[in-house]
Amino acid sequence: MRAGRSRRRTRQRLAADTALLALAAAFAVPLLWLVLASVDTQADLRVQVPGSATLDNFSAVLTPDITFTPMLNSLLLCGSSTLLTVACAALAAYPLSRYRSRLARPYLLTILFTTCLPITAIMVPVYGLFVQVNLIDTMYGTALFLAASQLPFAIWLMKNFMDGVPVTLEEAAWTDGASMPQTLVRVVLPLMGPGVTVVTIYTFIMLWGNFFVPFMLLLSPDRLPASVSIFTFFGNYGSVVYGQLAAFSILYSTPVLLLYVLIARRLGGGFALAGAVKG
Repeated sequence: MRAGRSRRRTRQRLAADTALLALAAAFAVPLLWLVLASVDTQADLRVQVPGSATLDNFSAVLTPDITFTPMLNSLLLCGSSTLLTVACAALAAYPLSRYRSRLARPYLLTILFTTCLPITAIMVPVYGLFVQVNLIDTMYGTALFLAASQLPFAIWLMKNFMDGVPVTLEEAAWTDGASMPQTLVRVVLPLMGPGVTVVTIYTFIMLWGNFFVPFMLLLSPDRLPASVSIFTFFGNYGSVVYGQLAAFSILYSTPVLLLYVLIARRLGGGFALAGAVKG
């Protein structure tokens, strides 16, 4: 009886390990192709070790028109949109977290529902609106819409993190004469640093990979971000320069990876509330 159970558990463990290995391979193979193709001038869709590794693909894409200007545009768009989104999400989440109202739950459900709307469903009216108010082909107008598109889910995340901060800390600050804005900035936000970090990373990553919005709202080639300028590697009749595309993709992923590495240490620390409500 015990031997049968042991064999059954062994088979289940082997099946689970096989499924995990298959899943890992599904992610690892494209990444492996990306690395190998970036150092192969004759790269194609096959995963193959290059005969002679070279950095010619990186040299070819490291030009102002292909990489530097689009990357700078992406940093300006995504950076400004992320800051605006996080600031507005904190201001919106604070009353939702601290004040009880009959409309709070319907409002939160409405916010969550708006995150399910596909961006393609609203781009036509948004494009018409931008034309009417002269915001088409402007960096600040595109940044505003990018921030608005990520704001609903950012509010939802921020509110959940803010619920973990004890209200007694704010009451103590109010007793000392602090106003509500001062309490939010000096007490609540510092204590929910990991939560703000999560919202910041999520927002920046989602904006960094956004293709459709800048493709529709920006018309001038010198204002296009890197997510749109990647089209330059796709030629006519289906021809693609795979080596340069892989090199550009690695460069394009670098800012997001650096952002995560720089602030990942704060994600595992939890909320700094130990002893905060002591006596």
